[in-house]
Amino acid sequence: MHGEPSPPPAAPTLFDWEFAANPYPAYAWLRTHSPVHRTRLPSGVEAWLVTRYADARRALADPRLSKNPAHHDEPAHARGRTGIPGERKAELMTHLLNIDPPDHTRLRRLVSTAFTPRRVAEFAPRVQELTDRLIDGFAARGEADLIHEFAFPLPIYAICDLLGVPREDQDDFRDWAGMMIRHGKGPRGGVARSVKKMRGYLADLIHRKREALPAEAAPGEDLVSGLIRASDEGEHLTENEVAAMAFILLFAGFETTVNLIGNGTHALLTHPEQRARLQDSLAAGDMGLLETGVEELLRFDGPVELATWRFATRPLTLGGQDIAPGEAVLVVLAAADRDPERFAEPDVLDLMRRDNQHLGYGHGIHYCLGAPLARLEGRTALATLLTRLPDLRLAVDSTELRWRGGLIMRGLRTLPVEFAPVPN
Repeated sequence: MHGEPSPPPAAPTLFDWEFAANPYPAYAWLRTHSPVHRTRLPSGVEAWLVTRYADARRALADPRLSKNPAHHDEPAHARGRTGIPGERKAELMTHLLNIDPPDHTRLRRLVSTAFTPRRVAEFAPRVQELTDRLIDGFAARGEADLIHEFAFPLPIYAICDLLGVPREDQDDFRDWAGMMIRHGKGPRGGVARSVKKMRGYLADLIHRKREALPAEAAPGEDLVSGLIRASDEGEHLTENEVAAMAFILLFAGFETTVNLIGNGTHALLTHPEQRARLQDSLAAGDMGLLETGVEELLRFDGPVELATWRFATRPLTLGGQDIAPGEAVLVVLAAADRDPERFAEPDVLDLMRRDNQHLGYGHGIHYCLGAPLARLEGRTALATLLTRLPDLRLAVDSTELRWRGGLIMRGLRTLPVEFAPVPN
């Protein structure tokens, strides 16, 4: 006589602090037992989590999944829990992460010129200069917090340069951006206040640049001036659209790179054989391993854990689950990029991995516009750190490091390191 069938194992706890330290075992469970999983998020919003690579790639490119929060069936009183804190009140909603074609196509085309391979290559000396200047600030000390002193300021200053924020204003941007990524560690309401201040500053910057705009665009014209020029030449960009575009390029363009540099350095310091191999190749002047290595770091412990919100506009089926119109869908990039159905030995860090079509920067029409710049910053930061501070090591045990809370991004709060002091 057969006994009762054993009940399925209990689903792991998601989104607590223990999970944040290492979410990969929980994601492995979901891929096996509940690949498209309905859950209630810490904010109270219910959403489907998509964890397998094939389903994730399909969902990222499915036109039935809209980016526009207007399609969410969430009650009106709960609106605002699904985007960037403060963006709704500050009238910064009309950006690339919240809109669909044809508006998405039009706005993306306008900013894509800032991120062409040629434009990014022209920007490389400035990224190298910023990288060296930041390392100069702590090299003689023999210790540093690589998040606050390096990974955080580097992309802030780079994106400010790209947008055309004057150098004398960039430290204000650094302060506002710092508040935006503290996720609850700053004063209550601090994120919304920072977004509001940034909105006010951007409105003033747009006004000043419009007043001073030359008749002809100069080579390498900053992005805000380029957007103003486009709107004055018949594209009919509203001031809100220009401000929202600048805001999302700053927001999406800096925190992802902070986490790429932070998570990537952490992965290298906790995998000494891989790190030594990369240092040897850099010393030999070979950049090939750096290029495949950055892609592997993006796959292995990437900066974006979940793709930004999507909302079903029509009934659809994903991974055997029926999803109704109005329901929220979150594609878990971190789970998809460790799917053994797609990647051999997915939990192994292998900087030489060649077959690496990871989803770290998304897929489809919302593929990350700034990916070429982020890759440049990541490669420059890691290569310069490992070359200038060859004995770099963690100053605490890896288990003592704390990861920031928050739903979309994955990044360290701090990354304390030690090394032999290097006189400037």
